[in-house]
This record gives sequence, C-alpha cells and structure tokens, in this order.
Amino acid sequence: MKKINKNLITLLVACISCITVAQAQFGGLGKKLLDKGTEMASGGGLNKILKQPQAITTSFKDVNKTGSKPPSFMEGQTPEPLYLLPKTPEGAYKLCAGFYEMTCKSYCLHAGTRGPSSGDGYMLAPVLGPKRDVVILILKHAEKHPEVNQHSIQVLLWAIIARTRFIDFGTDIKLTATTLLSPNELLMLEGGALGVLPASVMAKAKDQLPPAAQSVFEAENNIRQLAASGNASYEQMEKYAMIAGLAPQPDPEVPSGIWSLHPDGYYIRFIPHGYSRTTVQIYVPKELVDTKPGLIYDGPNGIACPANVGAQRLAQTNEPLNPDMTKKLKVICN
Repeated sequence: MKKINKNLITLLVACISCITVAQAQFGGLGKKLLDKGTEMASGGGLNKILKQPQAITTSFKDVNKTGSKPPSFMEGQTPEPLYLLPKTPEGAYKLCAGFYEMTCKSYCLHAGTRGPSSGDGYMLAPVLGPKRDVVILILKHAEKHPEVNQHSIQVLLWAIIARTRFIDFGTDIKLTATTLLSPNELLMLEGGALGVLPASVMAKAKDQLPPAAQSVFEAENNIRQLAASGNASYEQMEKYAMIAGLAPQPDPEVPSGIWSLHPDGYYIRFIPHGYSRTTVQIYVPKELVDTKPGLIYDGPNGIACPANVGAQRLAQTNEPLNPDMTKKLKVICN
C-alpha cells in the first residue's frame, strides 16, 4: 500500500505541475527524452525494447470466425435504433429480441496503419494487451464527460498506444487523462512505456523488424515525441498515426459487412466510416433471449478488427452520434 501511495503522490504532483506551471520549451524536454531513449537502448536494451508487447495486442488472429454469417444475412430487414434500448448502470445496452443499429464514436487503436478502405471486412475481437483495462475505462468514462471532445480522447489513446510514459504526457493530454480517470486509475498508465528513441537507435531497431512492423514502430516513436511536446495538435498526431493511401487488397474470405457470432450468442457486424465513426448492427434471435436472459452489448469491451493487417483496429463505444430520440422502439424491451 505504501508503494502504491508513493506512486500515486508522484502522479498527482505531475498532474498538478502540468496544469499550474508554465510549460517549458520542448527543446530541453526533447533532449531528456532522447537521452532516456538512448539509455534504454544501450547495453542490450534494444532487444528488450523490441520484445516489449504493444499496448493493445489484438490482431485478426484473435477473431473467432466460427458461426459467422455473410453480408446478405438480415438483408431486407429494417433495424431499430440500438441507442433506444435500456442501459445498465455501467452503460451497456440491455438486449431484447430484434434487429438493431447505431452509428457511434469509434477510435483508432493501431498507429502507423491505414484507415478503413472500401471492401475491408471487420469482425469482433476481444480487447487484449497490457493497457486493455485502462483503454476500456477511458472509453466508458468518456460518455460521462461530454465536455471532453473526441479528438482529445483520440490523442490520449494514441499516446497510450504509442507507449508514452504518463510523466512525459504534455499538458493537454495529462488534463484529458486526469478528467477521465481517477487517481488510482491513472496508475494503470505506468509500466510498459518507452522514451523517445533517437534516429540512430530507430535505424538499428527497424533493421531487426519485418517491413509491416517498421512503420508502426516508427509512428509510435514520433507520437511519443509529439505527446511530450505539449503543443502537438490532433492533426499532427493523425499524420503519424494514419498512413496515406490504400491498404493492401482486402481478404476475399472476410468481405465487408460480414457478421460475427458474439460469444453470448447474438450476431454483430461493423461498418466503419473512417476510423472515428462506426455503424454497429446487432441481431438477437428470439430463441436466444428465451434461453439466455440478461444479454447486453457493451461496445468498449470489443474491437472491430480488420482482416486486412494494414488497416486500423477500431475501439468501439456506447456513444451514439446524432441520435434521434423522437423515435420509438417497436418492440417492448424492459
């Protein structure tokens, strides 16, 4: 407990300092970060860095394709608004038998890759990796903080995905983190983080990585430097997080609009509109509800994962975009 309290005090002091003290020029901070990165990479540390897992490790290998349905499944049926379903105290949607749809906020969880392309198939995957719990908490808490805009949350997530140390976060990112996370939850941001690696170290590291991983590794390093600068804009971060151009050809066995069988027995599919908006459709068979009451859909607990390895993983939320609350459900759902 004493150790936790000590770490907690350190984080809180850092938070207070970042908000109340005038921000230093990045030149001095940048040198310290580069020195830290050089120190980490020396004495055999480079191998340790390369073996360190990504903050979120989910890949298409984690997708269970058993029970999937083709895009034509539910064709001709009209979905009802998912956001009109009742919610649990934790913010998940209580599911009733029927066909539902919601366009919600979504977030990029894979820096150095391309945005969703036409024809990309996305399927449900679990959120995995060392920063799984804190990423889910951020997505859940964001719904309770409408004053924090989507761009600010995306920048925070990019900083986490890039394995930036909390102590190195710039003022704005620290403010977003301290708004969305409790003091104890902030402790989850520590561990598994890297300093900014200098160009010489980056060159050595890239030589040891396969081509597909090189762009991700370099993008994360650039994001760490921007996150620490204190004045990086969303647009600057996006430039490194998103690769321009089209991703490689989509997997013909995983077409756009494919349906996943959720572990709880209902069907779900994702239709991305860029990386910041995703349309989610859910079909719940009546016989499933009859045998398995208490079904829920909790967006942040899953990732829309592309079969195309060059495309973005998309974190999901329970936050609808432009919901029409004048609509009424045709089904009775308590």
